[in-house]
Amino acid sequence: MLSMIGGLVVLILDIWAIVSILSSGASTGSKVLWILLIVILPLLGFIIWLIAGPKGNRAAV
Repeated sequence: MLSMIGGLVVLILDIWAIVSILSSGASTGSKVLWILLIVILPLLGFIIWLIAGPKGNRAAV
């Protein structure tokens, strides 16, 4: 039961990441590579995207 809930959480986070990637201003090639990474390696790909992915319209500090 716990692994099913964990899998559902990862799925929701991956969908959120893919929607964010598609709505970002990054180039098409970058979008495709990020989405492939998330689809092939769901948890690790999400973590890598969260750390190093396109930042969108975030203000620089």
